Amino acid sequence: MKLAKTQEKILRQLKTRGPQTIKILANQLDITTMGVRQHIDELTQKGLVIKTGAARQNRGRPVHYWQLTDEGHASFPDRHNQAAVTLIHCLKDELGEHQLETLVGAAHESLHQRYRYELDLCEPELGTKLLRLAQLRTDDGFMAEIRLLPDGWLLIQNHCPQLAMANACQAYCHAELQLFRSLLGEQVSIQRTDHLLNDGRRCAYKIRQIEPKSVTF
Repeated sequence: MKLAKTQEKILRQLKTRGPQTIKILANQLDITTMGVRQHIDELTQKGLVIKTGAARQNRGRPVHYWQLTDEGHASFPDRHNQAAVTLIHCLKDELGEHQLETLVGAAHESLHQRYRYELDLCEPELGTKLLRLAQLRTDDGFMAEIRLLPDGWLLIQNHCPQLAMANACQAYCHAELQLFRSLLGEQVSIQRTDHLLNDGRRCAYKIRQIEPKSVTF
């Protein structure tokens, strides 16, 4: 489906930031609210966005938010297809759940080697490594970003190009968490805070440096 560049930007904002108002989108994209509304109307007609219920404010009229429809989410490229999902089900039937998990882990080993090589080229600071990791994940289709928190960082993946496979075999999600932990080391705490398979709109991980325990004599 061919879209105007501004419409692609609107979809990307809704994908990475969640439901937004017309006014917020106008400020983010530096265009008029009328211009945004025209694009939103076209995206609505194409079935890519939908208006949520009105949210009440302390003052003024209730405000409507806009969010992606299932078709809107599906407009972002995925690197999987139904054949891969069918293969997963066949392997699960033939080998069993445990052996399938082993295969998924082995597949992530090559990913680990590629990421490890890139991270070893970075400066040793954790923040620098996380920025590089987010770029690597983005290159692989995950639309990743890093946000600084008061007590660490948040690694956000706004899109999952292997969502259908993860739905068929949650070992993919487990392997991803283990991948990050292996890459960043034992002195780094990683906790999943958002999960697409648990009705989240994204997957996100809170990451913080673990302070070494002091030794007393």
